[in-house]
This record gives sequence, structure tokens and C-alpha cells, in this order.
Amino acid sequence: MRAPEQAQRPLRVAIVGSGPSGFYAAGALLKRKDVTVEIDMFDRLPTPFGLVRGGVAPDHQKIKNVVRVYEKIATKTGFRCYGNVRIGEHLSVDTLRELYDMVVFAVGAESSRSLGIPGEDLQGVHPAREFVGWYNAHPDYRDQAFDLGSKSVLVVGVGNVALDVARILASSRNELRGTDIADYALDALGNRGITDIWILGRRGPVQAAFGTPELKELVNLEEAELVLEPNAHQLDEVSQRWFDDNADKRVRKNVTYLQEHAQVPSPNAGLRIHMWLCVSPVEFLGEDGQVTGVRIEENDLYAADDGSVRSRGNGMFHDVQAEMVFTSVGYRGIRIPGLPFDERSGVIPNERGRVEEDGTVVPGVYVVGWAKRGPSGVIGTNRADAQETVEQMFEDLPDLSASPVRTAEQAHTAISTAQSAYTDWDDWVQLDALERSKGAELGRVRLKFSRVDEMLRVLGKLAE
Repeated sequence: MRAPEQAQRPLRVAIVGSGPSGFYAAGALLKRKDVTVEIDMFDRLPTPFGLVRGGVAPDHQKIKNVVRVYEKIATKTGFRCYGNVRIGEHLSVDTLRELYDMVVFAVGAESSRSLGIPGEDLQGVHPAREFVGWYNAHPDYRDQAFDLGSKSVLVVGVGNVALDVARILASSRNELRGTDIADYALDALGNRGITDIWILGRRGPVQAAFGTPELKELVNLEEAELVLEPNAHQLDEVSQRWFDDNADKRVRKNVTYLQEHAQVPSPNAGLRIHMWLCVSPVEFLGEDGQVTGVRIEENDLYAADDGSVRSRGNGMFHDVQAEMVFTSVGYRGIRIPGLPFDERSGVIPNERGRVEEDGTVVPGVYVVGWAKRGPSGVIGTNRADAQETVEQMFEDLPDLSASPVRTAEQAHTAISTAQSAYTDWDDWVQLDALERSKGAELGRVRLKFSRVDEMLRVLGKLAE
């Protein structure tokens, strides 16, 4: 805790990233009664909220209501926001360390893990995050092209993101009309030619990462039918033993629901979603640079020495037609110039949130969220994660009376000089109101801006 003589000026903190982990860190910092904290939050986009805006499926509006918590944090005394500012381009990490007493990186995981199999570079093979960003109007993916005239589409992975992708692909225009899906995505999906979607998982239903609510959504789609291949609802001996001894409530609900909904598919189904587990893609097949299918190997499951259930190929192969593929096998972070990075794990190396380089703590630099622990957990997981990092920050609280004077004015001058087209929280409030107003005219939640230059022009930060 800071001694009274240290309270001559506020603790100045920069938070890089405005997603859940960044806001939870800000909230935990501003709650302290014994320390005056001033926070400047940065985002490379003019819009805040990270994956809540750009990753949560448009038909999951209740989940997005968590932004109300972040909006309250943003109105607290001591909070300031700088959007459309790229760290590493407009400001370096070293500059942030000069301008602030402490810097927190809440940058998430902005790239996708690779399967590492032949054909992954074929046209038509996409990381799921690109499609998710596209239908959520993320500016990075606004101009991505997806062949929605494809008859057969394959989704690799059985987490909630994979099920989101399959569900959005299979949803009717009526089911998506009232959401905040990108307008261009709504139009394109309304004219899709898809008849079959294949969801592949390397292990069985006991090990699948999806939740029962996401399963129910697939079953209840207006124009699609969920077809379960045998391994998607039947348990092998190894999985049955693990299920009997270790399964938690989520796993038991998943397996029960799958077994209750295993049925003979209707020949009249307009669109079929096939769930096929205990299989792995080993090669994407193509012709003239375009994906045409996938070679799949069946897997046997076995109990590893650590008690987990793992998979291995058994030499039985199948070829499945697919004109488009989405891989959803995990996210990973990207290197930020001026920060250490663990290429193997895809995170910023740290000990309980303190950033480390070659095993040595980097003074005044911290990390939260997926950049800290990897892509795991749900939105709420970031609250405890951020709290842990903030506790380390206060343990490390510098002697501000002896440290260089850092002021909000100094920071603002440096930021506005480096990026005159920065946006602040009032700008976001204006964009938010415009999106909601435009959406209301169409009977929708909001109509999102999907281009940064369009946002800046509306805000008067770009010449017409």
C-alpha cells in the first residue's frame, strides 16, 4: 500500500485493449480507495469491447449485454479512452512506458492456430475467426470473400465458435433479421446454396468443448436438421469409464442431450448439419488451387498416463466433398514489437500477470486475458484473471514521489501528436447512437459501421 507521502499524484496506467479483460482490469484498478488511479485505455479500432462486439454471435444478444458493466466503468472519474491508436505504429511500447507508471496489455489472441496438414493454403480454407469477424462487421474482415454458393461446407472443431459458425451458416434470414449481424452478411447468407455442413471433432462427445445451449440452438433451427453420426452420441469404453468417474454437469448434459436427439435423418431436410466425432482431417483435397474436399481418418480413443482421454488415427480413411472449410481449432496471440512473446504457447510470457523476459520480470509491464493465459474460459473468466494481475500491480506499486512525474496532459499531447485522428469515449457514444438508430429503422438491434474510414468521416475526423 502506498505511504501517505507517495500520494502526491495519481498512479497513471495505460491499458492496451478495450475488450472484457481490459475493462475488468480498469474496474479493479478504479475500485481502490487508498490510491488515486488514472487510466488511459487504448484500442486500434474506434469501437470498444473487443470480442463482445466482434466475436460474440449476433443472435446471442443477451451475452452482449455485459457491455453495460463496461459502460459504467468508462464513466468513472479517472477513465479516458483513445481509439484508433495502434501500439507499435502510432506509439511504441517504450513510449507508453515513458508516459505511464504501469502498462497493462489486454490484447487478446488475434491470430488462429494452424492444423498443419497438406492443403491448408488452398482457396476456400478459412480460419473460423475470419468468418466470425466478417459476419460481425469487424473492419479487419469486412472485405473477406466466402463462397456461400458452396453445397458442402466443413467446420473443423467442436468448441462453441465452431457451433456458432455452423449455426450462422444454417440460420434462415428470418432468424438473423433482427440481430446486429452485418448487413452485407445478412444479404449473402440469405442467398446461400449450402445443403450440407459437416462438424468434425477428433475426440468424442465426452471431450467436446461446446455447451448444451449451443447444441439446442442447432436442433431448433428453422431450416436445418442436426444429423448425428454414431460416434457423436455413442460412447466407446474409454470415454464411458471417464464419463462414469469424472464427468461434470456440463458434460453429462451434453451427452444426455445428444443421445436423446440421435435420430434417423429426414430425407426432406433442406439443410443438414452433420456432427461426426472421433475423426481428424489429414489432408485438404483440391483442384486448380481450390479446395474440393477433405480426407478424414477415424480415431480410436485411449487413456493417457495423466488420466486424460486422447485420440490416435486407426488407418481408416474417408473422403468428404467440401467446397469451403472453416478451421476452428483455437486462437493464439501475435507478437507486439517491444514485448517478449512465447511462440510456442502464443502468449506474452508472465507470472500471474507480471510480464517476464527470459525469466526476469519487466518492471511496470503487465498482461491480462487471453494474452496472459491463452484462449480459454468465457467472458466472465476475465474478471478473476484481471483481478489477479491488478493485485500484482499494487504489490509492485512504485514510489511515485521518487519516480518521474507523469501527467494526463503529457500523455494527451504525445498521443494527439502521434495520431490526430484518435477517437474518445464521446465519439463511441455517438457511433453507438447512430448504429442503434439506423438499426431501429429496419427493425434490428443495430446496423454496424464496418469500415474505420466511414466511422471517422461520420465523426468529422476525416475530410469528405
